[in-house]
Amino acid sequence: MPTKFTLPPLPYAYDALVPHMSAETLEYHHDKHHQAYVTNGEKLLEGSGLEILELEDIVRESHGKNPGLFNNAGQHYNHVHFWNWMKPNGGGSRLPGRLQAAIDADLGGFDKFRADFLDAGATQFGSGWAWLAVKGGKLEISKTPNGESPLIHGGHPILGVDVWEHSYYIDYRNARPKYLEAWFDHLVNWEHVEHMFEEAMA
Repeated sequence: MPTKFTLPPLPYAYDALVPHMSAETLEYHHDKHHQAYVTNGEKLLEGSGLEILELEDIVRESHGKNPGLFNNAGQHYNHVHFWNWMKPNGGGSRLPGRLQAAIDADLGGFDKFRADFLDAGATQFGSGWAWLAVKGGKLEISKTPNGESPLIHGGHPILGVDVWEHSYYIDYRNARPKYLEAWFDHLVNWEHVEHMFEEAMA
C-alpha cells in the first residue's frame, strides 16, 4: 500500500479485461482520473499536518475537516484497491472457504450476497461505490457517495466497485446494472478479497 500519493501501475495489461472492461476505459480511468486524484492529493497534503500518516489514516483524519484532501485521498485509496479487486478471468461463485463461510453466516449465502451487492451499486444515487466490508467482526454490504468508503464508518473494506460514470460509460453507456453484473461475474479477484478479509479479521 503506498503511504502517500503514487499512481500504482495496473496489475495487468490495459486490454486484459476485455470484453467486460475495455482498454479505453482503463486508460482513461487509471491514467487520467486516478492520476488526477494522486496529483491533487499530493498538493493538498502539503501543509495539512497529516504528511507523516499512512494513506488509510490520511483518509480517516481528513474526513469532515479537509474536504479537498479527503476527496482525493479517499478516491486514491479506493482506486489502489479497485485495480486489484479485478483480474482477467475473475468472478465466479467458487470462493475461498473461510470467506464463503462468513458470507453464508453473515449475508445469507452467495446468491443473496451477489443480489444485495449489485443492488447497492445500482441504487447508489449519483457517483459513489458499493462495498463489502468487515465491521465488528462481521461482513456487511453498504454504499457510499463520491470518495467515501467504510474506512470512515468504522469498517474495513474488502471489496468495492466504482459506480462513477467514468468506470463504465464508455463500455455500457448508462446501463449501470449491466456493468455491475459483468464486473461481479467476470472480473472480481476473489484472492485479493480473501487477502483483505484475512487482514481485517486478524
